[in-house]
Amino acid sequence: MPPAINAGDTAWVLVCCSLVLLMTPALAFFYGGMVRKKNLLSTLTLSYVFMALIGVQWILFGYSLSFGKSIGGFIGGLNFLGFMGVGAAPSPDYGTTIPQTVFAAFQMMFAVITPALITGAFVERVRFKTFLLFALLWATLVYDPLCHWVWGKGGWLAEMGVLDFAGGTVVHIAAGFSALAFAMAIGPRKGYGSFPMEPTNIPYTVLGAGLLWVGWFGFNAGSALTASGVAGNALLTTNTSGATAGLVWMVLSWLDGRPSTLGLATGMVVGLAAVTPASGYVTPLAAMVIGAVAAPLSYYAIRMRQNRGLDESLDVWACHGMASTWGTLATGLFATVEVNASGGNGLFYGNPGQFGVQLLAAIVTMVFAFVVTYVLAKLLDWSIGLRVNHMEEEVGLDISSHGERAYS
Repeated sequence: MPPAINAGDTAWVLVCCSLVLLMTPALAFFYGGMVRKKNLLSTLTLSYVFMALIGVQWILFGYSLSFGKSIGGFIGGLNFLGFMGVGAAPSPDYGTTIPQTVFAAFQMMFAVITPALITGAFVERVRFKTFLLFALLWATLVYDPLCHWVWGKGGWLAEMGVLDFAGGTVVHIAAGFSALAFAMAIGPRKGYGSFPMEPTNIPYTVLGAGLLWVGWFGFNAGSALTASGVAGNALLTTNTSGATAGLVWMVLSWLDGRPSTLGLATGMVVGLAAVTPASGYVTPLAAMVIGAVAAPLSYYAIRMRQNRGLDESLDVWACHGMASTWGTLATGLFATVEVNASGGNGLFYGNPGQFGVQLLAAIVTMVFAFVVTYVLAKLLDWSIGLRVNHMEEEVGLDISSHGERAYS
């Protein structure tokens, strides 16, 4: 008999789909509040445009490359090109109790926000038309293959047994190390290190962080694809890690002077990113450890980045790349079939091999995302130019790129 649709699962994933979409506007405000006021609209646009750009790319070919019939374990075929064959019936391979259209829509929201994360690396200086071309190429050449490797039926990392519940490798490590590569390729903002670059509106960032936290429940708990105990555990571990990391980050900033509001919000996001790959496989106590370790790891990664004079402007690498690298490895330590029978046991539950698989997946993702992104950025810089000219950067991208002002 063909798989049957479960109304509760379908309703749950539809709600989670909306929550994950909310995360892209939330990210826009999270990033927008941290840039100078002359670049606020530009920064918002860099995130918002992905809802349009990837919303089209995913329908045309992105979903097919990610979840189509596997070609050697490395890329999906074109059998879902233009959403051919994607209908109301469940897929036999993905989300077997919900319509395939719902599964594909849920996955589209991940494809939308992942490249948006990278924009924090090059705000205030990127050329908009170059950015659009980069975004389309990155989604096609980096995100879609990685998605297939880890989550696609027949993907080579999936076949090895990697555990990535909601995107530690596919989303956060890929975005973080791509951001690092792009920052190295584009160079620092004009005047970076010579004078302060004060955030324009920290309340925007705090609002964005809160909305990201709400959306993350859909991101992680929705990845169960069922209204089940696994979804409930993922929601709880997500909240626990975010809460723990926020507290630890606050203490760290307090030890360095005063408890920073921006730091508290950043620490919360770090904890949420760290637990993403593990959320459906580990206990709440394990999630507390994951968040507690992620906070100082990212906190001092930012310090190291600053000491090296690298202008990776909004610390995507430290907060997403490093935190989720730890989360991916921690999955190999703390995962247990007592939480999720379809997952696996980690090192601390008698299966050291799982840690090895997680380590391999993390390294492969880092190297692949970094190298492809750096090559793409350099080719685009050589051909059409990565960044605006000095005058446009001085005036601000709101006016020079979009002809608008955030504030009159």
